[in-house]
Amino acid sequence: MTMGGISLEIVTPKGRALTVDTDEVTAPSVDGEFGVLPGHLATLAAVRPGIVSYRVGTEWKKCAVSGGFVEVTGDRVLLLTDEFTVREGIDPVIVRTDLKAVQAEIQQTEVEATDKSSEKGRVAAARLRELIERENWLAAELELYGDPAPPTMRPYEEYGASAIDETSSEPDDGDAPPPAP
Repeated sequence: MTMGGISLEIVTPKGRALTVDTDEVTAPSVDGEFGVLPGHLATLAAVRPGIVSYRVGTEWKKCAVSGGFVEVTGDRVLLLTDEFTVREGIDPVIVRTDLKAVQAEIQQTEVEATDKSSEKGRVAAARLRELIERENWLAAELELYGDPAPPTMRPYEEYGASAIDETSSEPDDGDAPPPAP
């Protein structure tokens, strides 16, 4: 590693997917994209499906990761993820076919997931979260390939709009005007 660089390691259940010495790294956390430069403070964050970019000298490289965790310690970035790919490993026809099937299953499962009081509804809600995670992974692959899928926004999506708290009947104070003086 060059003086002042960052060691980036991405590990999947299949083993080490990438090990590279870099100068800068950006990764998609559940709270938004974040960057790491040499000397970054120690950090532990949850990762959402998306694009990891890293710079070696003046050249930027990219790969796609699914959900997982990233740990930044000293000048090392360790990213643990379920899935990893580079652009050359993507067949856009297969990914788009999978995405279409997942989106069709999401539409079917959304209806079942609305009944949170029944066991069937709770199982459907859990399945819906899995499907959305898969949809986000497939969208990340297409983004990396350079042919992104049209964006989708679901009100209950963990990485999209704020989750709806169905147990609360109180209005969100964030939208309320400030009290009069």
